[in-house]
Amino acid sequence: MPRSVNVVAARHRRKKVMKLAKGYFGRRKNVWTVAKNAVEKGLVYAYRDRKVKKRDFRALWIQRINAGAREHGLSYSQLMGALKKANIDLNRKVLADLAMNHPEAFKSIVDKVK
Repeated sequence: MPRSVNVVAARHRRKKVMKLAKGYFGRRKNVWTVAKNAVEKGLVYAYRDRKVKKRDFRALWIQRINAGAREHGLSYSQLMGALKKANIDLNRKVLADLAMNHPEAFKSIVDKVK
């Protein structure tokens, strides 16, 4: 009896990967083995960088808060310590937005904790 293979499922699996490889350069977009490796690597980067993005944004917010705090004679750590002591629960994202886009509101928060 001849060997039976499920071509329908295999084609579907390959088409799914080739669709993900759309837009890649050279053989990465149209040669199955190269495209499969490229897509697998890309998905690994996508998973990893969803975590890294959170790290990067937190670092950016801290830099913005630090810059805003230093304009008012405080360092970042002094400001955050004073906020905790004063029971002002604003997260870094909100504080960074205030420091960038609403400096007068940020100044009032700094004055409240000084």
